[in-house]
Amino acid sequence: MAKKSLEIKEEGVNRDKILPVDVVAEMKESYLAYAMSVITSRALPDVRDGLKPVHRRILFAMHEMGLTASARFRKSAAVVGDVLGKYHPHGDVAVYDSMVGMAQEFSYRYPFVLGQGNFGSIDGDNAAAMRYTEAKMSKISSELLRDLEKETVDFRPNYDQTRKEPIVFPSSVPALLLNGTLGIAVGMATNIPPHNLAEVLDATKHLIENEDATTEDLMQFIKGPDFPTGGIAYGYKDMLHAYSGGRGGVVTRGEAEIVEQKDGNFS
Repeated sequence: MAKKSLEIKEEGVNRDKILPVDVVAEMKESYLAYAMSVITSRALPDVRDGLKPVHRRILFAMHEMGLTASARFRKSAAVVGDVLGKYHPHGDVAVYDSMVGMAQEFSYRYPFVLGQGNFGSIDGDNAAAMRYTEAKMSKISSELLRDLEKETVDFRPNYDQTRKEPIVFPSSVPALLLNGTLGIAVGMATNIPPHNLAEVLDATKHLIENEDATTEDLMQFIKGPDFPTGGIAYGYKDMLHAYSGGRGGVVTRGEAEIVEQKDGNFS
């Protein structure tokens, strides 16, 4: 029965359109194209604005909708629909999850999105469905898009050639260092911790005024990572090694305070 089914399928094949291809050459060409697509268009952020394509498109769509920090909240479903229809023709769940992450104060040191409603918890609770929650841009997001209308960056056609989208934001702050990032591509990955805004800006000013500044010089301003969940970072040498060569680690531990209650118990 299986053999007969196979023969029926083969009868409808136009063998004139089948070209013999060496499997090794095809894998090299096709997998390289796939790898480059993942690296440049999905998994890794752009160092200039610190954003992956999906995050950049979410913020740009919200900017186009007028959802600034001073505007009223809009349904998350409206934002997701706008992103999907105009700039990012992928899954709605992926877009919404990315927007939820940008609104979580325990995920982002400086959230790019202000959320209203249930956007999840640090204990692992999921956010409410997009039809329930509302969102708009945070104040710091405006610094990423500042002077966007002044032709400060290049634009490219969107996926269906009906409108333009920015290749990168003219960010006035080093967002990649502020919120950090985590991404696994093909053949490479990135894991950058978040940092304190004031420290990063002080280090940036110092670097502008002193182009030959070393990593140790900059670490006078940036003492180490600044995680949204708090904690104390240890290991100066390990952090210096990570900042200098791109590989290393940081040890963090929490700080507990024991308080005596009126009834004599401790908490």
